Amino acid sequence: MKILLASGAPLETWPQIERKYDLYIGVDRGSLFLLNLGFPLELAIGDFDSLSNEEKKFVLRQAKHVQTAPAEKDDTDSQLALAYIFEHYPDAEVTFVGATGGRIDHFLANLWMVLEPRFLPYCQQLTLKDKGNTICFLSPGIHEIKRENDMTYLAYCCLTPVDKLTLTESKYTLDNQNVSRPTSYASNEFVGNKAKISFTKGMVAVIQSKDS
Repeated sequence: MKILLASGAPLETWPQIERKYDLYIGVDRGSLFLLNLGFPLELAIGDFDSLSNEEKKFVLRQAKHVQTAPAEKDDTDSQLALAYIFEHYPDAEVTFVGATGGRIDHFLANLWMVLEPRFLPYCQQLTLKDKGNTICFLSPGIHEIKRENDMTYLAYCCLTPVDKLTLTESKYTLDNQNVSRPTSYASNEFVGNKAKISFTKGMVAVIQSKDS
């Protein structure tokens, strides 16, 4: 099961969306964007406070399912959407667009929510994408990173302290490095079509990116 989850960052920040997903789910204004792009909307979720009355009525008419929430709540709309997805589709691969490129506080909330205990078991099933970046999340283990055709740079961002971080088959390497605080090993590069990373504790966000 492949799911596209869309939030409300400006459309010009989105990557090109292909019709390869089984379900399309919109978060707040992301629901309107998906409909305007011609995609079927399985679920619209959120408080919809970023929509006008007419836009909200349009979204609610077109969505197959709707889950509304009050504007004042503990979870963000993105958290509500991700919780819904992994409750109903625990094996889903989720690509999340519209989660970056807008407000920085929203981006950080979307980046860090994978650290929550309820989402941690699913972190490797989630990918954040925008026009110039792809972010995936890794749990401890040995991993191979495949280069995306149009990406130039590679970064390893330790979201937590990380033990025995080893990077190979990339321009800059590390060997069993213990990282005591959140750290971004930025501006690395592939030397071939893949790179390898391993670590024994913590979480790492791997970012492939290109210049605008």
